[in-house]
Amino acid sequence: MSKQVTRIYFDNAATTPLDPLVLEAMMPYFTDKFGNPSSIYSYGRESRLAIENARKSVAKILNAHPAEIFFTSGGTESSNTAINASIHDLGCRHIITSPIEHHATSHTVEYIAGLPGITLSMVKLLDNGHVDLNDLEQLLANSDDKCLVTLMHANNEIGNMIDLHAVGNVCKKYGAIFHSDTVQTVGHFPFDLRSTPVHFITGSGHKFHGPKGVGILYINENVRIKPYIHGGAQERNMRAGTENLYGIVGFAKALELATEEYEAQSNYINGLKLYMMEKVKNVVPGITFNGDPLGRSLYTVLSVSFPKTEKSEMILFALDMNNICVSGGSACTSGADQGSHVIRAINNDPNQVTVRFSFSKHNTKEEIDFVVEKLKEMI
Repeated sequence: MSKQVTRIYFDNAATTPLDPLVLEAMMPYFTDKFGNPSSIYSYGRESRLAIENARKSVAKILNAHPAEIFFTSGGTESSNTAINASIHDLGCRHIITSPIEHHATSHTVEYIAGLPGITLSMVKLLDNGHVDLNDLEQLLANSDDKCLVTLMHANNEIGNMIDLHAVGNVCKKYGAIFHSDTVQTVGHFPFDLRSTPVHFITGSGHKFHGPKGVGILYINENVRIKPYIHGGAQERNMRAGTENLYGIVGFAKALELATEEYEAQSNYINGLKLYMMEKVKNVVPGITFNGDPLGRSLYTVLSVSFPKTEKSEMILFALDMNNICVSGGSACTSGADQGSHVIRAINNDPNQVTVRFSFSKHNTKEEIDFVVEKLKEMI
């Protein structure tokens, strides 16, 4: 009888497994507590209460007001809503972004930039992939129009993080609207939104062991926008459509668990990342790490570029054949021929093959040892 092969999952920046305690919290809303939150009878009121309790829980954890938290289908919808509202409702005519944003942002701003009277600028990147804050300030200072600055808190491919306060304060100085895609950081870092100069942030449940298909959009209480999705009066007239009841309950529970475990889990996962760096560096000659892995960076993500050879060009396929799940840059572009726009922007070397390893609390050093041994055979 053949031995069962265990799968090693190192693609947690793409999605994470659902926490059993989250599923447990969600289950009653799949079965007996199924009422429509808009219905006025007891089943509906029970569902409405569950949503509002979830909203209060999320707001408390992020140190925001419950009225600033809106539930959505995920990060893509949240970013689309914020960016479109900044143009159509808040009067922004100049969009400033970076060449390494997630496609939920970059494709949205490229589309909007095609509208009459809208201009688009790309902020420069430093050699290590960080956003050049001096260039951002220059772009803002030289703009005659009201600006929307949309910069992700942490890059999903290389892990680089911006300083939300520093960027927010520059935006404040020039009267710009600031939207940050925080999908990789909500549930992974503490937030204090009352003291953070940002107008919009986003979150997605499946990035921190919550369910897929549910996210949040934080809209600062001083901002007034119109709905992006029209229909019923759900989400306080801001987001039409019957609420994803069990998803919302799951999102709040996952965020609660992630917050409780933050200190222990972040230290543990960062230890895995550092361990992987050392191991792979010692056994595979000629590798480089993308971004700023030992600096201002996600503790969950490690982007490694291997010298391109006949063997390494097939590395993702070879790892998959060995039941090892990783990503070539970003999972959101898996299967796309053009490769990663992020890697092209920071390290446009055709003689390298890039693999993103991303870790969670479920991973172990033993798994890293196994993967590194396999890499040694493959390169």
